[in-house]
Amino acid sequence: MAHDVSPTARALLALEVIQNCPGITAHRLGERLGVTERAARRYVAILRGADLPIESVSGPHGGYRVGRGLRLPPLMFTAAQAMGLVMAVLEGHRDAADPTDLVGSALAKIVRVLPERVAGPVRAFREVSAPRPTQEIWASPELTTRLIEACNAARRVRLGYRRGKAADRVMEVDPWAVVLRHSRWYLLGWSHTRQARRVLRVDRIVTIEALLDRFTPPGELDALRTLEEHLSQGWTHPVDVLVDATIEQTSRWVPRSLGSLEPDDEGRTRLRATTDDPDWYARQLAAITAPFRVIGSPELQRATVALGQRLVQAGRAEVST
Repeated sequence: MAHDVSPTARALLALEVIQNCPGITAHRLGERLGVTERAARRYVAILRGADLPIESVSGPHGGYRVGRGLRLPPLMFTAAQAMGLVMAVLEGHRDAADPTDLVGSALAKIVRVLPERVAGPVRAFREVSAPRPTQEIWASPELTTRLIEACNAARRVRLGYRRGKAADRVMEVDPWAVVLRHSRWYLLGWSHTRQARRVLRVDRIVTIEALLDRFTPPGELDALRTLEEHLSQGWTHPVDVLVDATIEQTSRWVPRSLGSLEPDDEGRTRLRATTDDPDWYARQLAAITAPFRVIGSPELQRATVALGQRLVQAGRAEVST
């Protein structure tokens, strides 16, 4: 690290290191800053002198950490980090380019505190980005925040849930986790209305009311795995496919959301699931490079045969000149 860095700059770097590595010792902090342990303690004193809540934790795993109530100084991004952040937000939120939108205004605050050499390209990219189609429905940040708070507090909620053109359904749910998968937000939990585990789309939740009832979340819950397994079940047509490969090999071609994998007595894999769209499911099966056989359902068998015929026909087609 260069020796002409000012004490203030080093103190800000110390703050960034402590934020990224809670519990870091003065010795390790000095190593990260390229200074002595004594100097590292001096930079921590500078931060505390500026009323930043840098706490010291005693014990074998103690060290420095940032306490509650910190108001961040201007954020430090490289040009690539700033552009990546803006691109991710614009890709994921329809109105992120609109400064009057909740997410758009937050993005504008970040852009305003960036150095001009970084903010210039970011601002230009943001201004020419087209909004996403307005017919898409997006989860409310305010409502999503309340759901996450209910999950963290293990507090039951009463939800109003939109079901297409039908009347909104009111249900009481123990919210286990809010999960983001493929740009869509889901609530995983236990429905007391149905007495069953449920996965709800957050963009279809129209009202939320926190109740006084508490619950105990499932132990060691793998929320994403549970969500993906749930999404592969409960549809119209059963899926039963025998793959001439081990489960480990088959899992490379078949994501958990496509179905459950079971071994058979001969070391092959049985894929079981359900689907409402046999044609779509047949296209997913085409990604399996090992030999496989569709045992059921008849609808999926027909869709797989039709897909195979189309591919054979496409491979034999002659190109006219």
